[in-house]
Amino acid sequence: MVEAVAITAKRRGALDHRSEAINGVSLQPAKPARRVSLRVRSDGLAPLSLALGLDLPSKPKTSVTANSRSALWLGPDEWLVIDDGEGDPIADLAGVSVLHSAVDVSHRNAAIIVSGEKAADVINAGCPQDLGLQAFPVGACSRTVLGKIEIVLLRTAPDTFRVECWRSFADYAFSYLSDAARGV
Repeated sequence: MVEAVAITAKRRGALDHRSEAINGVSLQPAKPARRVSLRVRSDGLAPLSLALGLDLPSKPKTSVTANSRSALWLGPDEWLVIDDGEGDPIADLAGVSVLHSAVDVSHRNAAIIVSGEKAADVINAGCPQDLGLQAFPVGACSRTVLGKIEIVLLRTAPDTFRVECWRSFADYAFSYLSDAARGV
């Protein structure tokens, strides 16, 4: 008799095999996270904020973080919610009756943590945004470009950034940043 064997597949991160430290700049894949693309009109912010356990930011280029969850303002009615803990933003939003769109984009995106004294210089090799601390302080975020791809950029510390990109562009983004780090 043949015995049935259960095989469980574990999804690998797009950048699990990548990690570098070049010229004092560290490039690391971010730990796995749940991500939600959230759309809602301003009159629906309060119930969604309550469900998520943080106040959705309403100012351009800002983010809010509570525990392991962050909400990044991307537009007048658009946020990217990232939870790199045990939380499930989609489940938290499921019971909210206000009209909104919440789409799980966890497996669409990958993230790279860029840190070190020259982290902003490395990102600026392919991103036209002013990343000086006054123009882009800790907590600032924006949808922008890096080389030829769209990214969402979040400054998490004075010398640390989270670069979110589509999974299919993760190797390109990592290689681009790695090459830029060699040049600083």
